Amino acid sequence: MAATLHRLRSWLGALVVAILLPLAGFSVAAAAPAPPTTDGEVGAQIVGGTRASTSTYPWVVYLATSGGSQYCGGTLVAANKVVTAAHCTVGDSPSVVRVVAGRDDKQSTAGVVARVTKIWIHPSYRDATQGNDVSVLTLDRNLTQARLPIATSSDTALYAAGTSSTILGWGTTSSGGSASRYLLKATVPLTSNATCSSAYGSDFKSAHMVCAGYTQGGTDTCQGDSGGPLVAGGKLIGITSWGEGCAAAGYPGVYTRVSNFATLITQQINS
Repeated sequence: MAATLHRLRSWLGALVVAILLPLAGFSVAAAAPAPPTTDGEVGAQIVGGTRASTSTYPWVVYLATSGGSQYCGGTLVAANKVVTAAHCTVGDSPSVVRVVAGRDDKQSTAGVVARVTKIWIHPSYRDATQGNDVSVLTLDRNLTQARLPIATSSDTALYAAGTSSTILGWGTTSSGGSASRYLLKATVPLTSNATCSSAYGSDFKSAHMVCAGYTQGGTDTCQGDSGGPLVAGGKLIGITSWGEGCAAAGYPGVYTRVSNFATLITQQINS
């Protein structure tokens, strides 16, 4: 089974991979790469979501290219620190990444655009399905938006199966679909480790990951939502990472388990 990262940063590069991998005897996920939309964005929206506001969720931000195209999400955890997914930043120079805060509508000029001065990626990160999919960005300024606390090792109760959690992002509303102009949110229950293991086999690593979604599907993060927050109990408990398609029955979304990386994240916050 081929897993699909919940974002498409380069539709052309992904398309080349999709063409070449079958020739090499590999399979790719059913979700095909989406070309840039007319506003220059890469297919990026929460499936089954509703409009949300950064006034209510001031700590949710998005990552954009220097040209302004959104491609991932993130969470403000300190005045000048953003937590996102490693697969959103691997291979990038800080100079090409922008962090946009306080902007519900990607076509507006509301909020603030910060530059990135440092990108930290978990040193053991290789691929999202292998775990360690966490990155911390240092910004060139302090933002005034409220920050979201991160889950720690003492927050085991927040990861109980059935816990109601919130997902947010500007990604696609369907696998390979068109980009959302606005910030969206949805509520999904956390699944048990057994349920996630049943769906993803050895790709699911319970120490590094947590899953969320309905058995019947229908609500999920999708392309462009990667790096964004999974929130429960007023804390950042997960980072949107990967999944099989988007909102497919029997395949919940997979998120980086923040509590497992709390010490490393805190070190970066304090650096």
